[in-house]
Amino acid sequence: MTSTEKTGFRAEIEKLVASHALHGSESLCKLLRYLGRQALDHPGVAVKEYQIATEVFGRQADFDPQLDSMVRVQAGRLRTKLAEYYNTEGVSDRFVVELPKGSYAVSYHERPATTTPHGNGTPASTWASSPVESPASAAKRRYLVASLSVALTLTLLLTGWLVWTRGSSGRMPDAVAGDIAAAPIRTFWRGFIHGPDEPWVIFSNAQFVGAPTSGMRYYDAARDGKTPILDHYTGVGEVLAVHNLDVAFATLHQSLRVKRGSLFSLDDAKNNDLIFIGSPGENLTLLEIPGTKEFSFRRVPDGPRAGNMEIINTRPQPGEAKNYLANPSNVQMLEDYAVVALVKGINPEHSELILAGTTTIGTQAAVEYVTRESYLQELLKKMNVTQSSELKPFEAVIQVKVARGVPVESTMVALRILN
Repeated sequence: MTSTEKTGFRAEIEKLVASHALHGSESLCKLLRYLGRQALDHPGVAVKEYQIATEVFGRQADFDPQLDSMVRVQAGRLRTKLAEYYNTEGVSDRFVVELPKGSYAVSYHERPATTTPHGNGTPASTWASSPVESPASAAKRRYLVASLSVALTLTLLLTGWLVWTRGSSGRMPDAVAGDIAAAPIRTFWRGFIHGPDEPWVIFSNAQFVGAPTSGMRYYDAARDGKTPILDHYTGVGEVLAVHNLDVAFATLHQSLRVKRGSLFSLDDAKNNDLIFIGSPGENLTLLEIPGTKEFSFRRVPDGPRAGNMEIINTRPQPGEAKNYLANPSNVQMLEDYAVVALVKGINPEHSELILAGTTTIGTQAAVEYVTRESYLQELLKKMNVTQSSELKPFEAVIQVKVARGVPVESTMVALRILN
């Protein structure tokens, strides 16, 4: 393989890792990158199942492939995801990465050129002669297209599918049952969940007036009175957030129950661990139950930013801001802020996890913060937590860098560990 081909191979691997097909599955991304490196560094050398188990998935030295099919299951899932990618978002890709059945050797090749007629009947190749698109550009393009194309009304379809696939038995879908949670994810979420019952995910379900065809806005009780309310819209960030949680819980072999905010009741709060997705401005149920005290949400009362949501730092520490606001709504968003908080519920035997941004993008980032290994590793380190039993209630603020409507990087800017 020439140096140019190696560069193209690496680019294709990273493009796959950034794709929607593999988004949220860190174990499959880790496996794909490992097999890609092996193909480049040791061409023609077969990769052993034991090697993958110990070097990729952290299995102990006594791992026995005859007794544990984990590697084969993961490889099968990766093949399925690759096929899914090349049949959907990668259908026009010039190059293809494959993992042939019965082997752990990743291959890379150019698709055979096919021809399609121009309007004048002259055949034209479907492949352009331009170089391979960079992973960063491809990822940004795909996320932008996806963000613009996701209709807000798909939220209920998504959550309905999640509830249907989970069912009351709590059984995980077969397609994800073989995935494995990273250590920081296991530590954090096992520290949050109390008892055998699955937690409830309550996603924001803000009240609107108006109509999609003529314009909609948030309901204002003083202004709108008995105007009919629309409560079946929510943000794109919340949709992706529910998906991210679902994927993370699949790796834990744990199920979720999903409910929209307008249908949530105090009985739910008394009897279950709860995950709230969205700020009190969107997820109005947060106004009725115990919430954050160190970092609270409010709408800016006056001035040029009146009506925008902000996070108030009730007791600023040295170097901390007194409040946190996203970019103004009339300019391109480059920055947002979100709260990630674990607090005691109405019933102290249960907990609440609040994941809320000042905008829908910040909310998506808050959920990513508690479902990605690197972010949770940072959080647990700052809290000095090494095992689930050590996890204490806390409140934190994260700063979110945004590119083309997608959260790309989050950094913790304030943390309070509660008693």
